[in-house]
This record gives sequence, structure tokens and C-alpha cells, in this order.
Amino acid sequence: MADRLTRIAIVSSDRCKPKKCRQECKKSCPVVKTGKLCIEVTPAAKIAFISEELCIGCGICVKKCPFEAIQIINLPKDLNKDTTHRYGPNTFKLHRLPVPRPGQVLGLVGTNGIGKSTALKVLAGKLKPNLGRFKNPPDWQEILTYFRGSELQNYFTRILEDNLKAIIKPQYVDHIPKAVQGNVGEVLNQKDERDMKEELCADLELNQVIERNVGDLSGGELQRFAIAVVAIQNAEIYMFDEPSSYLDVKQRLKAAQVVRSLLRPNSYVIVVEHDLSVLDYLSDFICCLYGKPGAYGVVTLPFSVREGINIFLAGFVPTENLRFRDESLTFKVAETPQESAEEIETYARYRYPSMSKTQGNFRLRVVEGEFTDSQIIVMLGENGTGKTTFIRMLAGLLKPDIVENSDVEIPEFNVSYKPQKISPKFQSTVRHLLHSKIRDSYTHPQFNSDVMKPLLIEQLMDQEVVNLSGGELQRVALCLCLGKISFDEYILMSASIYSMQPADIYLIDEPSAYLDSEQRIVASKVIKRFILHAKKTAFVVEHDFIMATYLADRVIVYEGKPSIDCTANCPQSLLTGMNLFLSHLDITFRRDPTNYRPRINKLESTKDREQKAAGSYYYLDD
Repeated sequence: MADRLTRIAIVSSDRCKPKKCRQECKKSCPVVKTGKLCIEVTPAAKIAFISEELCIGCGICVKKCPFEAIQIINLPKDLNKDTTHRYGPNTFKLHRLPVPRPGQVLGLVGTNGIGKSTALKVLAGKLKPNLGRFKNPPDWQEILTYFRGSELQNYFTRILEDNLKAIIKPQYVDHIPKAVQGNVGEVLNQKDERDMKEELCADLELNQVIERNVGDLSGGELQRFAIAVVAIQNAEIYMFDEPSSYLDVKQRLKAAQVVRSLLRPNSYVIVVEHDLSVLDYLSDFICCLYGKPGAYGVVTLPFSVREGINIFLAGFVPTENLRFRDESLTFKVAETPQESAEEIETYARYRYPSMSKTQGNFRLRVVEGEFTDSQIIVMLGENGTGKTTFIRMLAGLLKPDIVENSDVEIPEFNVSYKPQKISPKFQSTVRHLLHSKIRDSYTHPQFNSDVMKPLLIEQLMDQEVVNLSGGELQRVALCLCLGKISFDEYILMSASIYSMQPADIYLIDEPSAYLDSEQRIVASKVIKRFILHAKKTAFVVEHDFIMATYLADRVIVYEGKPSIDCTANCPQSLLTGMNLFLSHLDITFRRDPTNYRPRINKLESTKDREQKAAGSYYYLDD
């Protein structure tokens, strides 16, 4: 077995502090004790160096490192010949590359830190693949010889000889204002090489912000602006890294149509997306990426869209006879056992009256409704329809202007709230944050096993809150929200003081933001299990359709003109609510027979026409 394995050593540059730990890793290494330099720390070095040739894989240095900066990983030796790029010694490496095809959309799916952005940089010609030889990188002739006989040889030859232009829409659109100055209209005029400004501004709803400075745009507006800037230019290679972040369902579908409109017989379109229903709708074929985040990533062969996403969810690659996840992920709506009539009778029921609230030029009307405990209500609507306003009215933070039914009073609740935007202002570690905010919850074994372990909070405990990535912040924020207590108005992770009363209602705004596909499913299961066991109620705002349908016991559908005049309907069943919501969007969904995930029907396909004729926009039968 040892002959068929090769060893890689990863040393985290963020965590490794050899001067502070006095080189414990080096002192503990049995190979070093024989006089060989398996682990080396020079006086000038900021991190330790581990020789993968000399390492025997004993794992002692991994256990001895006080900062958990070292990983020793065994890999099949066959993968060595498939190494596409490695950044340096003891750093991340990528095996193989996705294979784009002209005139088709290639979708990439995989967890965060697995190499998707690295693959995009290589395919865009912005990063020269070194085939794992970071000390003596090969020239382009050798690289082309390496890819000889594959579609990638023709692809890289075209990049070199035809000087193909590649444009990437970046993952983090909130960094755009630092690099782009001026108002939206001016920037689009400068970039308009296809004479498509008016059409794209209408499709992506940019006309209302055309005079606004780029620095003043919200997250969703920045996302749509970034997509427009890419789509408005002439290029042969278009790349979109997470184009659906910050967008509501309607905007996601419009963005998908804009991306597909870029297809030409000789153009390439590549998309990285964590919303699996949007990825399904967008792509013509799929490459999955698996491996260990931050250590190595492996790209699979291309698959059809349905097969590729199902392989990712199953965690098993049949072409390689390889399992990369212990359990498969499914989306059965009836995840919880069917309640008996006697059990339903024990649920606490709450009613709220019809009411309305006007803020500036926006008016929200709420239709009278009721809900119970042990229930998740998902709020479906476009951005700007008043979902957060309704949440704040329920929480008692906003008083309604008019209450139409005087017989029904707005119930008083202790509320725990996870906001849409998270501001990391706490100046200490995650451990200190949890201890100061939810000490009783995070030390409780049940909360630990139900919430903290699935969200992988343990590995973040000693990290500074201000240094966490977007996905890590989201997981900590979910943990804080579910472990909470009540709140008055506050900015998450600031120095606010919380009242130590258990929450009755959990208001969770976009829990999928910054999470990858796998983390979204885990977060959904955590929220669902916690609400059921705690016998509480959760109101969730979520634009990822797969996550929304998995979570929802009931739904509230918002109708009207965003930012002008909207109505929040009463809570209704999943099937009725989804049919109403999807009829406004003019799209239909079916469910995959393998794992029950919702799939968007292609517009005007046979299935789409059949379901619309039957009025069955959301099809539950397998």
C-alpha cells in the first residue's frame, strides 16, 4: 500500500509561528533526530519547511504543533502525474483542469478552498501552470506537450497564438469600489464594446442606479453591475465566479439568461456557482472538484449537468471508483417524521393582525396570519419587498402605522436575529466571542453536537473574529443566533449587551451567503434539527431555492412592486406558496428522482409547457 501512496505536507502561513513555539515540530520529528533535515526552520523563515520526500507520515509534528498549522496527507501516487499547479513548498496543489468547450457553458461545483478560482486563473491565461515544478517551472512548449492529445492542448494553443481575451467576474464584488471609480453609467459607457448597454441595463435592472457612484451600490447592485461590465465587453472567454450572490431568485434567473446569451460558436463560458438550481439552469456540462480544502483539489472528467451535480451530492465518482464524502446528500421535503394529530394539538399557536407600515416612499401591507412552534416559515420575494421590515415589526423594533384587526394583538416575542450583512467588530477570538455571548449554550453537550460540530466551529475557536473569511463568519453568526437569547438593536459581533432571555423566534436572514454548496446543505440540516428539537419558530429569508424548499414548513409570499408597494401574504403550505411564487416568476420546477433536489425546467421545454398548462409550477411527485 505504501508504494501506491505519496505524501503531501501543508503548512499554513497564517498559523505557523516557529519563533513562538520554539520549533516544537522540528524537535519532535523522529527523522530529524536521525540527522536528516525533514523539518527545517531557518532564522529568516516565517514558516517551517517540511520535506515531503523524507517525511514518513508519523503525524507527531501535526499533534505537537500548538497552532494546528500542519497537515500531513496521503494521496494516490497516480495523482502525481496529473499535477497541474502548485504554489510552492508545503502549499496547495491542483490536480487536472476542467476542459471548456466552445459554444457551451462549463459549470464548476465544489467546496470552498478546493481550487476553483485557481482553475479559472489558469484557464484565463493569468496563471501559468507549473505542473507541480515550482522551483524550475516549465515553458509553454513543454506545457502544450503535457496536454497533447486533449482538448486543453487546442485551448491553450488558441490562448497563445490567437491572443484570446479572457474576462473574469470576481467572486468578492464588495471589493469592486476600491478598484473602480465613477458612476455606473460612465463605467458602462467606457466598457461598451458590444453596443449592448441599454439592453443589459434593462435586463439587470441597472437603470435606476445608472447615475449612482459605484461606491454607493448595495451588494446586489454591485453584483448586477459586475455581470454587466463583463457581458458588455468583446471577449472569447467569459468567466463568472459566483454570479448569484446577493441576488434574489428573479435576479438570479435574469443573470443566468444574460450569461447564456454570451455563447457563440467560438466563445467559452465558465461559471463557478454554489446555488445548485442556478448552476443546473446555467450549465451545459459540469466538472466536479473534490479533495481537502486548502491542501489539494482534484478535477473530475466532464459530466452531463444532471449527472455531474448528482455525483457531487452523492460524494462518489463512478468513473474513478472513488468516494470523497462519507454520506450522500438528499433533499426530501418530508425530512421530519409526520406528526400525529395529538402532537399537533400540543403546539403553541400565535396570530398576528393585518397591519401596514410606510417608510419613505415604500409601503408594506401584512395580511393577518398565524404560525406555530416547531415550524420554519420561509419568506419568498424579490429584494426590496419588505421581508426585513416584517421581521422588525414582529420583533417589536418597528411599530406598524395601521393595525386593521383590533381583536388580534401583535404577540410579544424574545427574538434572536442573524442579519444579512455581518460586521466583524469583536476584537478577540471566536472562543472569547462565544463565551461572552452564548456561554450556557456553547458549553452544553446537546448544542455542541447539534450545532457546533456540524458547522465546524471547533476549528475556528482560536482564530481572531476580524480575520475570519465570509463563510467562516456566516457559520459563527448562525451559531450565535441559534445559541441566543434575545436582542435589542445591535450590530452583530459588536460590544452590545444582550438580555439573557431565551429566544422564542429565530429570524435568520440569508443563511446561505458565502457558504459553499456542501456547507449550505449542512447549515439547512442544522437549522431544521435545532428548531424541531427546541420547539421554537424560525422565520428565514433565503434566495437559494434548494435551501429554501428544504427548510420550509410554510411559506410567506411577497407580491407587489419592490421598494414601492408590497404585500406579505399569510403563511401557507409549501406546495401552494411555491406555486404562487413561481407563477409570478414564470418558471417551473421538477424534482430529481435520485436525490429529490428541485430542478428548474428550461424555458419553453416540453416539461415546462406541460406544468404551466396544468398550473403545477412546483412539481412534488418523484
